Amino acid sequence: MIKLFTIGFTEKSAETFFTLLKKGGVKKILDVRLNNVSQLAGFAKGRDLQYFAKEIANIDYEHNIDLAPTKELLAKYRDKKIDWAQYEKEYIGILEKRNVLKKIDFEKLDGSCLLCSEHTPDMCHRRLLAEYLQKVNKEIKIIHLIK
Repeated sequence: MIKLFTIGFTEKSAETFFTLLKKGGVKKILDVRLNNVSQLAGFAKGRDLQYFAKEIANIDYEHNIDLAPTKELLAKYRDKKIDWAQYEKEYIGILEKRNVLKKIDFEKLDGSCLLCSEHTPDMCHRRLLAEYLQKVNKEIKIIHLIK
């Protein structure tokens, strides 16, 4: 079994965030945000997060924009030019176009945690990505770290 975690950092204190990761047994944060240096990110800015994860919980960090939505797709959804169903369809299309399934080492995925900003996974691309990966590898068990 491959444990694949997901987490969003908004509405979480650093204490809650890192406690969830540690208790879950996360080995690596896989940052799937397009922009990991936003002022809104706080403790979850790329370089800071890499440092904190290693120091606080001995967790590795990788930023992979191949797994992020495009700026254009995010803008269309944010500006309400498309609904969530269309967003899902377009995001999966982006993953397919980028051929991400050939780039993912499923053996190394165990213990990884997909990171994005959304508090819950319901309407977040990290859930879509996790489910997309699970469709091709039934060994994947998705665990959403929420609270």
